[in-house]
Amino acid sequence: MKRLDAANDNDAGKQIARTRQVWQPRIRRDLTDEDARQLIENVTGFFAVLAEWSHAERRAANDNKVPSRSNDCEARHDR
Repeated sequence: MKRLDAANDNDAGKQIARTRQVWQPRIRRDLTDEDARQLIENVTGFFAVLAEWSHAERRAANDNKVPSRSNDCEARHDR
């Protein structure tokens, strides 16, 4: 994980504290700051992969759409 700049250190500290608060009861052991940082990185990565898959599925669905018939230049005279 890239190093956060000094302006974001306070936010990073808050994120780590919140992550420890949420995950320690579920894991049932004390978490270090490094444990919390890794949890943040892993959960963020997990949701990034889900978002990437979702975008890929939408692109594939859009690529496979049947072209609209409104673009046909021929008039129908079957009435």
